[in-house]
Amino acid sequence: MKSNSTAPSLFQDRRLAREHRTIAAMIHIYCQKKHGSRRRQLCSECQEMLEYATVRLEKCPFGGEKSTCANCAVHCYRPDMRQRVREIMRFAGPYMMFRHPYLSFMHLVVDSRRPAPELSATRKKA
Repeated sequence: MKSNSTAPSLFQDRRLAREHRTIAAMIHIYCQKKHGSRRRQLCSECQEMLEYATVRLEKCPFGGEKSTCANCAVHCYRPDMRQRVREIMRFAGPYMMFRHPYLSFMHLVVDSRRPAPELSATRKKA
């Protein structure tokens, strides 16, 4: 098992940093409950998922203006990884309410209501 590599300082944007903390928390809950990992550690499969999700967030074309990935017009995740993250979120979601109420609230109420920005508008700024 590898150690936790969540690093909020990776992201300059506060919203992306919070989204990273949210997905990391969900992966940790999933790994602990399904794979029996310790609280601060991940198995190699879950570590790979966290690293993949981190890279996808870093490369998001919308940056801090992004909606939740489920509402996005551009799907950055490979189909197999998208299915894995869905499974993780479905499993960990109910636990998040108790372990990370602020992150849960922000993800469910605030972020999911944010409309997906248009890709063309984002590319014009760059």
